[in-house]
Amino acid sequence: MARPSKYSAEFRSDAVTLWRASDGRRTFRDVAADLSVNPETLRTWVRDADDRPASAAAASQDTEAELARLRAENARLAKAEKEWQMEREILRRAAAYFAREMK
Repeated sequence: MARPSKYSAEFRSDAVTLWRASDGRRTFRDVAADLSVNPETLRTWVRDADDRPASAAAASQDTEAELARLRAENARLAKAEKEWQMEREILRRAAAYFAREMK
């Protein structure tokens, strides 16, 4: 199992943005030295960012939409559960009442 990165996703994104902002005037080594990271690490971050720019945004939107749908479903189910509990309580009390009447 791979160990978690000691760099946050935000730091990696900012590092990639910084390297891209140099427009080729600075090397990976120069930017990495400024950030105190290994140049190959920075190169990997840039390569990964180039591989998934659009798909990551689309996946994020899909995830947000799914999350909103699931939250609404959870709220609906929680409300229904409260109603069912009230119905069960009423039926339990009615059964106890009629059981006493029968004796």
